[in-house]
Order: sequence, then C-alpha cells, then structure tokens
Amino acid sequence: MSVVEATPVTVAAPEPGRGVRLVRRLLHNPLAMTSLVVLLVAVVVAVASPWLAPYSPEQTDFSHTFSPPGTPGHLLGTDDLGRDVLSRLMLGARASLEVALLAMATAMVVAVPLGLAAGYFRRWDAVISRFTDLLLAFPFLILAVGLAAIRGASLGNAAIAIGIAQVPSVIRVVRSDTLHLKSLDFVAASIADGAGDLWVLGRHVLPNATSVILVQATVALPAAILGEAVLSFLGLGIQPPSPSLGTMLATAQQFAARAPWAAVLPGVVIMVLALAFNVFGDALRDALDPRGSRR
Repeated sequence: MSVVEATPVTVAAPEPGRGVRLVRRLLHNPLAMTSLVVLLVAVVVAVASPWLAPYSPEQTDFSHTFSPPGTPGHLLGTDDLGRDVLSRLMLGARASLEVALLAMATAMVVAVPLGLAAGYFRRWDAVISRFTDLLLAFPFLILAVGLAAIRGASLGNAAIAIGIAQVPSVIRVVRSDTLHLKSLDFVAASIADGAGDLWVLGRHVLPNATSVILVQATVALPAAILGEAVLSFLGLGIQPPSPSLGTMLATAQQFAARAPWAAVLPGVVIMVLALAFNVFGDALRDALDPRGSRR
C-alpha cells in the first residue's frame, strides 16, 4: 500500500488591524516621533506647571528686574517687574494649550454635524454651504478678533471666538469626505436595505470620516495657539496679570532692546508648539492615508 505524503499548507499571517498599521507607520517616521515627544513634554509641563514652576507667575521682585538668563534663582531671567520668565512661560503655555483644546472642541462640535448634514442631505447643502462661504469671506484672524471684541476679553471667550473662526474650514473638509463616502457601494447597499439616514450617518459615514476629522483637529490646534497669541497680544484674550504667551510678547516689545530674552522666549515657545502640532498632523494624515505604503 502506497503512502501519500501530506502537502504542507502555508497559512498566511493575519492582516494587522488599522490601529496597528497606524502605529507602525508613525514609529517609522522620525519627524512624527520627534514632534510627538515634544508635544508630550509640553503637555506634561503645562499640566504640572503649578507645581513645577519655581515661582508664582505674578510674584514681583523689583530688586531683580531685567535679570538676564542664567542668573542664580532665575534660569531664564526676569521681566520688567522682576517676575520669573520660566514660571510665566510654563503657565503661559498651559493657558495657550487650554485655549487651543477648547477652541478645537468648539469647532468640532459645531462643524462636524453641519459638514455631515451638508454632504448627506441635498436639501441642507445649499444653506450650509452658503453659510460657510459667508464665514470664509473673512480671514481667520479677522473673524476671531471681531468675535472676541464683541464677547469681551477672557480665556473662555477667546477659545469660543477662535473655535467659531475655524468652523467653516472644518465644515468644508467634512462635507467633501461625506460626499465621497455617500457615493460608495457599502453606503448605497445599507440605504437599499432600508436603513434610515441617521443610522447610515452614525454607523457608516461618521466612523469612516473619523480619520479626516482627527487630522483636522491636529491642524486646528496650532492655528488656535497662534490665534490665542494674537488675541492676547491685542488685549482681547487672557488678561494680565495672568500669564499668557501673547501678553508676554505684548509687554516685552517695549523692552526688547534692554531685555530681548523676555520677547524672544515666548515667541520660541509659540513657534515650537505650532511647528510640532503641524508636523505631527502631517505625519498623522500620511499614516491614515489608505493609499500609503503598507508596512
């Protein structure tokens, strides 16, 4: 009796999930990881700033005004009132991140439903699109300054003004992605099976638009940081003596020749935060792109 040898069967390894592919692509991007580390450090320092700051940000010392960086007890020097620049930078970064997160949340809460409705319901598209075009007629900073001036100067009002100014750009992106998703076969099949509009939006369209919304959120954060700095610089944001990167710049401009560090350091912090968010947002967009290279 002949013996038939069994042919070994090769079983393909399971395809990694979407989250695994995302993490793998980010880990292979040095710029993404560098920007992520910078953002994590900034967030940790901002959250712990009330305990990490060596001095109270409002504490004055008129015997040590305009102390240069490296002065014993004042690593980054002092300003015109003898306040510690390092302490004010820590608390100022905390305020900027608070405004940025609140503004981004405001923009997403308002814009995402409107973008979904404009892309999915034809009867709402014209109304929402004309509203978006009206807001887009005003530059971002002009609209934010106008809204902040109407509502009054405070951290909360600055966040709301910046968030509303970011709404039209988010609406357009979400609307465009919704129009694309609505034309795909799986959405048409769900509608043919009798699924309601809200079910299709919540079960199919919104989950597949999450990547676009997430990227828009990372793009909105650096714009909000810059917007907060501009509003505070103009006196329409966080009010003195509370520390803010924008108010630090506004105060230091008149002493720039005598104490350049008081003006340069807040600008450097703003630049680093905005750049890190932009770089990570670009890397996240590339990693979420289904047409990207598979790793």
